[in-house]
Amino acid sequence: MSTATAASKTWIRTSASIRAYLQLMRPANIVTAWADILAGYSATGLVMSEQTWPPLLWLLLATTGLYAGGVVFNDVFDAELDAVERPERPIPSGQSSLKGAIGLGIALLGLGIGAAAQVSELSLGLAIVIAIAALLYDRFSKHHSLIGPINMGLCRGCNLLLGVSAVAEQTQMLWFLALIPLAYIGAITAISQGEVAGGQQRTGVIALLLLSMVTGALFGLSFLPSVQGWNLLPFTLLLIGLVFPPFLQAADTPNADMIRAAVKAGILALIVLDASLAAGFAGWPYGLVVLSLLPGSKGISRLFAMT
Repeated sequence: MSTATAASKTWIRTSASIRAYLQLMRPANIVTAWADILAGYSATGLVMSEQTWPPLLWLLLATTGLYAGGVVFNDVFDAELDAVERPERPIPSGQSSLKGAIGLGIALLGLGIGAAAQVSELSLGLAIVIAIAALLYDRFSKHHSLIGPINMGLCRGCNLLLGVSAVAEQTQMLWFLALIPLAYIGAITAISQGEVAGGQQRTGVIALLLLSMVTGALFGLSFLPSVQGWNLLPFTLLLIGLVFPPFLQAADTPNADMIRAAVKAGILALIVLDASLAAGFAGWPYGLVVLSLLPGSKGISRLFAMT
């Protein structure tokens, strides 16, 4: 074998390994976590101030580590099950090692917690809560039809508050905002329980009820003096148009393909949900900034699976 051929094969194996570890991190989903931070940050009043960049960048780095670390451990804990149900995934296919995935997950969670600590003690506390909640979901609660959606919703709700935590007083006043992504992620998690073998119409109906609560809550925010309702309205209507059709189809025909399509649509539309909040608190231009993450997340989702 020539030196050039050997080098080429080594490069191919290395590239495949890098791609496998990136797949474990779900890059397209990380973009939706950034949107949470931007939405939460919109409520701090720092968006147009000179103090904007340092805390915002630290929080974006924090959510990158926390989200990526959480989903890596999802595959770590599911390695044996995936060997049967999803053998194409990185760990059961042998593209990444279990030991390597564990090391990557620990490093990412540590990065997320360390970055949050640079902003405030409250940010650090929220990051620790998110990390613990993610591990509990990965290891235990995701197999429970009620606790699982609540647990995952808690992760996302705290992630939104992580964006608010740059100003501790605002977090204390706006803690209820966490209930919106909690209900939204609860809907996605509920319906996702049938993405391998198909689900039940009952879980589809529950998911639709939760989505209805979310949209109702968004409209309800218009009554807050700090929220500009007219700016929030078009983003909320876009959210309804993106998520309700696939969720209605999955509830009516709960086979694996329909459910996976609904889950993907729901995850991507998280950016639209966050854009609605951002527009309400900081104006429609800032909402458009958050919404601009959507094409990027969609593009990455064509390269790396979201579920």
